[in-house]
Amino acid sequence: MSADKSQGLSTRAIHAGQAPEAVTGAVMTPVFQTSTYAQPHPGAWAWEYSRTHNPTRTALQDCIAALEGGTRGLSFSSGLAAIDTLLRTLSPGDRVICGDDVYGGTYRLFTKVCARFGVHFDFVDLSRPEVVIPAGTKLVWCESPTNPLLKTTDLAAVAAKARAAGAMLVVDNTFATPIYQRPLELGATAVVHSTTKYLNGHSDVVGGVIVTSDDALAEQLAFLQNAVGAVPGPWDCFLTLRGLKTLAVRMQRHTDNATAIAAWLSARPDVAKVRFPGFSGMVSFDLRGDLDAAVRFVKATRIFTLAESLGGVESLIELPAIMTHASVPPEIRAELGIADGLIRLSCGIEDLADLKADLERAFAAALG
Repeated sequence: MSADKSQGLSTRAIHAGQAPEAVTGAVMTPVFQTSTYAQPHPGAWAWEYSRTHNPTRTALQDCIAALEGGTRGLSFSSGLAAIDTLLRTLSPGDRVICGDDVYGGTYRLFTKVCARFGVHFDFVDLSRPEVVIPAGTKLVWCESPTNPLLKTTDLAAVAAKARAAGAMLVVDNTFATPIYQRPLELGATAVVHSTTKYLNGHSDVVGGVIVTSDDALAEQLAFLQNAVGAVPGPWDCFLTLRGLKTLAVRMQRHTDNATAIAAWLSARPDVAKVRFPGFSGMVSFDLRGDLDAAVRFVKATRIFTLAESLGGVESLIELPAIMTHASVPPEIRAELGIADGLIRLSCGIEDLADLKADLERAFAAALG
């Protein structure tokens, strides 16, 4: 089924790119577990090889593109594989403006891998209205909300500045999801997701996706997707498609729980600062106390599982300074405000009373 922009997001999540299978009428998109396809004539093919195309992957790509309001989606074996493929559209000497508060894996990829090939990175606070995008910049990389400080950016304003500078704006929309934010509608050139997180929503698959409406960029990315080969298998695509069907209802419950927990944390004297953008399930807060107290806190929870990642139906808890953002140098973490006592919550869809009781137990264990 093709995308219909008159349809709501819940409808698109369930139906876009997912017409009943032609041979049997199967309602759920089958797992096309094949590496190759029979060709009617040498070089004449609709489907060639599953690194290049796979029907299960195509359904996933089309569905996410419809949710983001884009014309082309390309899925990858991880979020970082998607980011890496997009950065391969650049050339040595190109300059990238990147938000200063980004996922530690993104920071590591940019500074330890891409920089070795002559791409230059400047890290700035894109959430500041006065931010400047210098002429000649090739790419602006933005997370909104950011990870882990949950800063939000005026994407339309940054998109306008990027266009004026001759740059494309790419937005990592993992935390917001298309339920709460569609960057292409605000002027972004492309959107990236770690589909591992909210889009799949069940912590059982790793993946990534890029969505764009720029035909030339889409062709570049499709070439790279095939040439580099960091593609997901059909089973991973099937699991992500299945998760997408409940995205809208899950995001509402994530938001309800996170809103209540953020307000509850804000009223506590043992919490110095709470960060919550007002939507989605991510909350971070500064615990009053040292690193040892923070470690005791995250080890004391029983419903919030001590683990990296986010966006699953189960609640997770972590310490960015020594987990997801350990690859960011300590002096930069300190400058950004990623303190040893910063705790990041991914609020799941469990009963709110149980989540609060679990955190109450952790406060008692950490601070007595």
